[in-house]
Amino acid sequence: MKLGVLLFEGFELLDVFGPLEMFGQIDDLDIYMVAEKAGAITSAQGPAVMAQEELSKKSDYDIILVPGGIGTRKEVENTGVINWISGQASRAKYVASVCTGSALLAKAGVLDGKNATTNKLAFSWVCSQGLNTNWIGKARWVQDGNIFSSAGVSAGIDMSLALIDEIWGKRTAESIADWTEYQWNSDPNDDVFAEKQGL
Repeated sequence: MKLGVLLFEGFELLDVFGPLEMFGQIDDLDIYMVAEKAGAITSAQGPAVMAQEELSKKSDYDIILVPGGIGTRKEVENTGVINWISGQASRAKYVASVCTGSALLAKAGVLDGKNATTNKLAFSWVCSQGLNTNWIGKARWVQDGNIFSSAGVSAGIDMSLALIDEIWGKRTAESIADWTEYQWNSDPNDDVFAEKQGL
């Protein structure tokens, strides 16, 4: 299987590398970093990551992962990125977003009529990008069919393990959590941050 990870200027580091630490333990999964242009893409935290493939290459991926970060505020108006997400989502077996990455999925129409969640601190803004989405305030992550969306930043790790569970089974997900010494919150409704933000 192939996983395509969308990169853009100002993406959140843990939104990408938290999930990739989990997905990277799967032997039969190839991971590709994808951006408008190949080369160094600067994260919100400063370090740059190398994009291997360009959106224009039109490769197909079994899974696409869309991170959040401050850069999403600009990318919601980027037609090239939004069109890429829409096209990939129509062909991918699974679509996943972390944090405000769900705003990009919503803008691309991927979340129309779907249940989804996002970062609690940016909840109102993300909801404004998808008026036809049923936004769930209290959720660590949400699965609606083949679409997985997580709450903020670290929640992407829990969501990724849930997606691994969906594809490769619970034993695989649990063994990865154990190997990385990560305490997996496997209950999508266990969300202490919703109450803190009044959701």
